Amino acid sequence: MLKLYKYLKKYTAHIIAIVVLVFIQVMANLYLPTLMSDIVDKGLVNKDMNYIWKTGGYMLLISGAGAICSVIASLFSAKTAVGLGTIIREKLFTKVESFSLHEFDKIGTATLITRTTNDVNQVQQVTVMLLNMMIMAPLTCIGGVVMALGEDKKLTWIFAIVIPFISIVLALVLRKALPLFKLMQVKLDKLNLVLRENLTGIRVIRAFNRIETEKVRFDAANSDLMNNAVSVNIIMAVLMPLMMLVLNVTSVAVVWFGGIRIDNGGMQVGSLMAFIQYAMQILFSFLMLTMMFVLVPRAQASAVRINEVLDTEAEIVDIEDYKTAKNEKGYVEFKDVSFSYAGAEQPAINNISFSARPGETTAIIGGTGSGKSTLVNLIPRFYEAQQGTVLVDGVDVKEMTQEELRSKIGFVPQKNVLFSGTIAENIRYGNKNASLEEIKHAANISQATDFISGMDEGYDHYIAQGGTNVSGGQKQRLSIARALVRKPEIYVFDDSFSALDFKTDAKLRAALKNETKDATVIIIAQRVSTVMDADRIIVLDEGKVAGIGTHSELMKNCSVYHEIVASQLSEEELA
Repeated sequence: MLKLYKYLKKYTAHIIAIVVLVFIQVMANLYLPTLMSDIVDKGLVNKDMNYIWKTGGYMLLISGAGAICSVIASLFSAKTAVGLGTIIREKLFTKVESFSLHEFDKIGTATLITRTTNDVNQVQQVTVMLLNMMIMAPLTCIGGVVMALGEDKKLTWIFAIVIPFISIVLALVLRKALPLFKLMQVKLDKLNLVLRENLTGIRVIRAFNRIETEKVRFDAANSDLMNNAVSVNIIMAVLMPLMMLVLNVTSVAVVWFGGIRIDNGGMQVGSLMAFIQYAMQILFSFLMLTMMFVLVPRAQASAVRINEVLDTEAEIVDIEDYKTAKNEKGYVEFKDVSFSYAGAEQPAINNISFSARPGETTAIIGGTGSGKSTLVNLIPRFYEAQQGTVLVDGVDVKEMTQEELRSKIGFVPQKNVLFSGTIAENIRYGNKNASLEEIKHAANISQATDFISGMDEGYDHYIAQGGTNVSGGQKQRLSIARALVRKPEIYVFDDSFSALDFKTDAKLRAALKNETKDATVIIIAQRVSTVMDADRIIVLDEGKVAGIGTHSELMKNCSVYHEIVASQLSEEELA
């Protein structure tokens, strides 16, 4: 957890102010019992009302000053803790944004959400307590012992028994609770994972009538978290009653043995009252530590999980001596490229070589799992090629900055994602400076104008989160418009026409020809009709190139392509 507190440098002045204010508050609290003792032993005994009023006035002033210091210290503590939480969330978000898809696959989306929200909140809550109690408790304990010694040295032997006893109890409880606190966050991850899967997969769950099964699955994860939380709370519940018992027994012991000291003439009544107050302050300081120890173990577990994300080294990073493409524009070339997913038995793609040039359409076709999407994901460096070289504009993509590389590419992914906002905002996501005319032009090319104009708000129609209020075909056309408005050098369409009917597909491809005539176009498709007119068709089979050529060439020379065509077209169409 200490690693996270390095981000508090910005709040150094706040922390210094908190230390000073808490110190003043503790000194005020420690001085009050002494003044009360003087009132009893001097004012009441001598019946000196002037002294009582004067000392009472000092007590009121000191109490007021302590209260003001406490309020201001709490305000600074809250600002510092919230500021720390803001910084950590920002660091986490920035770090996660730099991850490649491999890091996302390895860590998991559900746990990243938990670490950015719940775990940061745990650290934030403990920071507020630490800035107050961690300073106040030791000062109060040490100061209380010193002041108690000043009142009566012989009676302080009680603390020599009580303090070690409390320390041993705290150590035993924390030893039992700490592992359970670590498990708490893991089980919360599991609960978030199940919940997220149910929310995103609700259509599949209902389609297969698996609602009851998913309820059982959720209840299992929920009960697991509950049982762990109950176990932790049972352990921690021992602390508070035990501390109160020790506090009350100590009070009785102080009064008992203090009374004996007064009878023997070794102590005054005022000193006993002050001693009782110091004993309470010492024990309350341990009570504060107890409250802190209830939250610190869980926050420690959360801090470890946050640091795991922050310490994760991104596989894909920009090199210092990066290169900039100058001469060529829109050229893509693969040279003996191979790639394997983590834990896979065989490569997803193996020894792939081809080139794509501006003004040409390169289509990639193949069976399910043949490596089509994996191949195009290497162009914008979503994944890193493990062997071979991917070149864009004559430069190895590993030697370019990710920002420059991706600015050259208009990417339409296989899974269309829309963001909450208007249609215009979603299309403008491809180019933040795009005018309304450019947005309308992109929508017209992508065949989206008809359904947009049919909406009451038109381009101001609000898209729900995930695009749930538009159809699959409408989402696909808006995703294509988003890429078109970017006006990139390279267009990558990863199975981006699958949700379109044949008529819309044909009209869209015809419109695209003129729009992308100076750019490189790479299309992944399942339908033969989508790729037949391409300048170059690459046929993939089990991660390897089975053939490269035009439609007519592949029909003669590539058996894999012939099988795909035969499975989709009739004998008359083949002829």
